[in-house]
Amino acid sequence: MAELLWSLQDSQLVARFQRRCGLFPAPDEGPGEPCAGSAEGAARAPGLGHLPAAKGRGAGEPASGLRRVAVPQAYVQKYIVKNYFYYYLFRFSAALGQEVFYITFLPFTHWNIDPYLSRRLTIIWVLVMYIGQVAKDVLKWPRPFSPPVVKLEKRVIAEYGMPSTHAMAATAISFTLLISTTGRYQYPFVLGLMTAVAFSTLVSLSRLYTGMHTVLDVLGGILITAILIVLTYPAWTLIDRLDSASPLFPVCVLVVPFFLCYNYPVSDYYSPTRADTTTIMAAGAGVTIGFWINHFFQLVSKPTESLPVIQNIPPLTSDLLVLGLTKFTVGIVLILLVRQLVQNLSLQVLYSWFKVVTRNKEARQRLEIEVPYKFVTYTSVGICATTFVPMLHRFLGLL
Repeated sequence: MAELLWSLQDSQLVARFQRRCGLFPAPDEGPGEPCAGSAEGAARAPGLGHLPAAKGRGAGEPASGLRRVAVPQAYVQKYIVKNYFYYYLFRFSAALGQEVFYITFLPFTHWNIDPYLSRRLTIIWVLVMYIGQVAKDVLKWPRPFSPPVVKLEKRVIAEYGMPSTHAMAATAISFTLLISTTGRYQYPFVLGLMTAVAFSTLVSLSRLYTGMHTVLDVLGGILITAILIVLTYPAWTLIDRLDSASPLFPVCVLVVPFFLCYNYPVSDYYSPTRADTTTIMAAGAGVTIGFWINHFFQLVSKPTESLPVIQNIPPLTSDLLVLGLTKFTVGIVLILLVRQLVQNLSLQVLYSWFKVVTRNKEARQRLEIEVPYKFVTYTSVGICATTFVPMLHRFLGLL
């Protein structure tokens, strides 16, 4: 068993998959050319080598316990694409696993398809992503070595590998959607199952193609998600009734996620993992509070105790498509405005409170600034998406 796990974690296995899909390193590619300002061989971290502590101002040990160490960066790696079908297929599939896609897809589901289905998807997504992100910084397993692997993504190079949160999110969303719509919408189950398998498989394989995860990372992410779905499934009906909780419920929804984000596992150097986790947790908290606000102030009609079965999915007509795109555009514009306004305001307050220079970009990475401003910003986004956007849709006659 140990040998099998070791082989699944082998970077050569990822490299062979890339070669079979037509992705090769450039012939003159040696150890790589470091990015400007990065240490030689910095692409080997995390887990591929330790980096020296940063010098100068801010190099001391901050109160958060985060050592200010040079952030690992991928070197500028040249590669050759011999099969552009796989290249574009897997780059597109990788984008389907990004947080940006889900923060776009879930509001679209809320505004145009089914608000209660959207809430269930959001909460499962938040749970799965939090566990996956924390597991990365607890296990501290390295990403595939480069070389021999060609790495196509640079932003997450500072994160650890196990488990693949792309694989976790894709599996959670696709199969939660399948389970939740079966019995509510009438469609061929086999078609739904094939779609869920295809979506999660493409996103998972894209993590190998882009060189960001080993086979073990991907399989581990899928397995963890499957276990979480099985364990949480009996409580899914409880999720549908969260809006009828007590008046103290919003307090818990705010305090617990903020506490978990603020006490996120400490890393040896800065990585975007904590910021991404805070964004996800805050968005989930905002969505949950938004539903509670809608119920408490009777902004929407109360759903039936047992969600009705829709015999036929309405056909996609041009009028329905235009209406859906209009609602989506209006909602996204309002969300972006709220996001920018709240982010700027919260940063100004925090900068003033901690006496930080406004133009100091590194200040955003400090625990006491990053977590509060991210949490306030995306909680506001979640509330806006579930409460104020539908109110605007109603005002504009789009409902």
